[in-house]
Amino acid sequence: MTEPKTPDAAAPASPAKKHARDGKSNATIYDIAKVAGVNPSTVSRALSKPGRVSAKTQKLVEDAAAELNYQVNPFARALPTGRTNTFGLIVADITNPTFFDIIRGAQTTATLRDYTLVLAESAESGVTELTAARRMMATVDGLILASPRMDDDDIRALARDKPVVVINREVDGVPCVVPDVNKGISEAVRSLAANGHHKVAFVAGPPQSWMSARRWEGVQAACEWSRLEAVRLESSKPTVDGGRQVARDVRASGATAVLTYNDLLAIGLMQELQAAGLVVPDQISIVGFDDIFGADFTTPPLTTVRSPLGECGSGATTLLLDLLHGTGEPAGTLRVETELVLRGSSGRLLPAG
Repeated sequence: MTEPKTPDAAAPASPAKKHARDGKSNATIYDIAKVAGVNPSTVSRALSKPGRVSAKTQKLVEDAAAELNYQVNPFARALPTGRTNTFGLIVADITNPTFFDIIRGAQTTATLRDYTLVLAESAESGVTELTAARRMMATVDGLILASPRMDDDDIRALARDKPVVVINREVDGVPCVVPDVNKGISEAVRSLAANGHHKVAFVAGPPQSWMSARRWEGVQAACEWSRLEAVRLESSKPTVDGGRQVARDVRASGATAVLTYNDLLAIGLMQELQAAGLVVPDQISIVGFDDIFGADFTTPPLTTVRSPLGECGSGATTLLLDLLHGTGEPAGTLRVETELVLRGSSGRLLPAG
């Protein structure tokens, strides 16, 4: 008489069932080859270069990989190819909504081209940014720097190691994506002149910001053309709190209209001036920059110069991946247009009293 098998005597689970049960992704191409009934070299070709095997074999391999919960190890894949299919994106301040659309635009394009984005921030520090960049360069195929704070020489040194693309700044010899601020700023200044303003204050961004300097140059040129007086004011930081802190200087300047380096400064400035009893826009007009998410949540909604941030992220990613695949230009600048978005925070200046 044959006795029933006890659980201890049960046959070991197949590789597919074992991995499906424990949910781990430590299967190898040899495990996939067993399940699919093909050679490991066939599995390697099917996973790394689809199209080099028949459609029937490709499906066998893909089904076996899914059954085993197989995940490609980018660093193992990099051994023969030198590529990890990842790239880094470093932003100046991850809490600043200015970078939300840049990140999303980059991520969307990366996904379409089978790349993974790795994110870091510099916290507005050139030293922190350079350290993060050097660490990332050890494991990624290339790098995008959004509003970088490090020196041009440091950026060029990184670009000699692996492909680098810069957003919101021009660096000789490095591909860049730069919003052309002149159109949007000219529209803003002409609107202020038409509404009876004669003196405009520009609240600047961080001293190390290339884009802040370009925006100030744009304001000066547009004000000179419209015969308005322009004055530059410094901010402590490009945040809502920085906008509140510069409110005293704005009032002391005698300006009746303000353009700020970014929307966060404009929002903080508006809050502080309203708390002091000024009516926006009757007594002072405020114009931000970038048109971040939430710019129209203020009371009144914020007039701003819109930068196509999503397009910047997507464009920079396309430039970088084209470089990696040998189809892009090693240097050059992609310019995207800005435009004025009129809302309630700017308008006609009412006579005093």
